[in-house]
Amino acid sequence: MINAVIVAVGTMLVLSLSRVHVVIAIIVGALVGGLTGGLGIDATLKAFNSGLGGGATVALSYALLGAFAVAIAKSGLAHALADKALLLVDRQESAGGGHIKWLLIGLLGTVAIASQNILPIHIAFIPLLVPPLLYVLTKLQLDRRLIACVMTFGLITPYMFLPVGFGNIFLNQILLANVAKGGVDISQVNVTHAMGIPALGMVFGLLVAVFFSYRKKRVYDLKKIERVEQVAVRYNPLTLLVAGVAIAAAFIIQLWLDSMIIGALAGFLIFSVSGIVRWRDTDDLFTEGMKMMAMIGFIMIAASGFAEVLKATGQVQTLVQASAALIGHSRGVGALLMLLVGLLVTMGIGSSFSTVPILAAIFVPLCLQLGFSPLAIVCIVGTAGALGDAGSPASDSTLGPTSGLNIDGQHHHIWDTVVPTFLHYNLPLLVFGWFAAMVL
Repeated sequence: MINAVIVAVGTMLVLSLSRVHVVIAIIVGALVGGLTGGLGIDATLKAFNSGLGGGATVALSYALLGAFAVAIAKSGLAHALADKALLLVDRQESAGGGHIKWLLIGLLGTVAIASQNILPIHIAFIPLLVPPLLYVLTKLQLDRRLIACVMTFGLITPYMFLPVGFGNIFLNQILLANVAKGGVDISQVNVTHAMGIPALGMVFGLLVAVFFSYRKKRVYDLKKIERVEQVAVRYNPLTLLVAGVAIAAAFIIQLWLDSMIIGALAGFLIFSVSGIVRWRDTDDLFTEGMKMMAMIGFIMIAASGFAEVLKATGQVQTLVQASAALIGHSRGVGALLMLLVGLLVTMGIGSSFSTVPILAAIFVPLCLQLGFSPLAIVCIVGTAGALGDAGSPASDSTLGPTSGLNIDGQHHHIWDTVVPTFLHYNLPLLVFGWFAAMVL
């Protein structure tokens, strides 16, 4: 019998790669997976509908962040930064240098990494930081696929390697806790050591993207960005000061209350009360910002329904058990199959954090049976969970970069974010993760 998870994820990916809209691909994939798993149409729809609420919070957060981002654009702060960057570009060009390109790549990569630990706001920074820089990136003819790879690297590698911020949740509270629940003594396990080699796989993929795959210039239409970003907007010191206060307040409130929704709303209200965004314009601006993030929100909501259907079929566990039956006594085959199953499940569910508990329940006893060390077991389960976060159409690690890079309609979610991140991160993770399992 064909496994429903394979059918559902396969259907979603094929439709997405065929340029069918991602939301439609997810819904059709969920229906096909539910029917294949024996749920029937009514039970499939019930599971899908019950899962929709799981993505609603993040979707609403993004809609409000979109409105906040439009208010920032209205204040002129974004364009003040762009003007400074363009001035640097002109100076570099006249001097025959190109350092500003690397400065911007380094800035986006550093902020993405910091969003996982130093300032744990995850993808919330993207709608605020990337659109203002898009005009400059386009002037430099930087390939947006490269920027997507850089940001996705920063969103994933820190949590799968460094046990701070979101990494503390993933590595200590989820990974180590579930491995220990399976009967493994983790008292001597250094989780950073366990995940070090897989993290090097991510670094390898990033270097290939930066220095090989997307090193050439790529031309985009500047007029489309000008229409969206209103590059001629005026600003003055007062509007820039209010914008800075609004951004700081949004971040502080988000960290304090752990709510992107309240943080973004507070930032937008500061713009409204200050008069920078006129009261009679707030409705139009709010609607404009929400429309800008609507696609991302709907994908996140649909993805939660898709994941719920996969769980309802009960065939995620069946897939894991079936792979265990194929392994026999070969540690090499066992490690490879476990990583491949992790890739498939995470691409469907779209969350490494949700995948690990499912995989650990079967993989840990299997790893013990095959004679893997505690360090290797942590590495296998952790890498199997992280695999698929990059390259999944439904993951916030790919949806986040697309939300910032596609505001002018010149960056395709599947072909410009999902496929590049899949090739540059999942393939190296498979190789490096398998090697780590063999040597640890």
